[in-house]
Amino acid sequence: QVQLVESGGGSVQAGGSLRLSCEASGYKHTRRCMGWFRQAPGKEREGVAAIKDDGSTSYTYADSVKGRFTISRDNAKNTLYLQMNSLKPEDTAMYYCAAHGSWYCDPRLISAEYRYWGQGTQVTVSS
Repeated sequence: QVQLVESGGGSVQAGGSLRLSCEASGYKHTRRCMGWFRQAPGKEREGVAAIKDDGSTSYTYADSVKGRFTISRDNAKNTLYLQMNSLKPEDTAMYYCAAHGSWYCDPRLISAEYRYWGQGTQVTVSS
């Protein structure tokens, strides 16, 4: 049974940083496309970043987080990370880890393409 468990969320002031983690169990394809998504109250879920490692690591970021967020992974620990710097109030959302299940990481970060999902961790940024 595949389980993705996020942690690291919390409350921070604007300009602060947080590091989210996503530990995968029962899932051996962590080198394949995995991503982070977020959903704010009353808004649709949106893609934040994705990563795959098929010999050369490739990254995809939403325009809204480029230069501020960094996605990474530790394959030995089956863990996905999202380092978030220079946080803004508009980054406030529930953040979800997701596993695509394939090697293809659509740069459009389409949530419907991701097969497995965590339960989310809340990030709140105050001004």
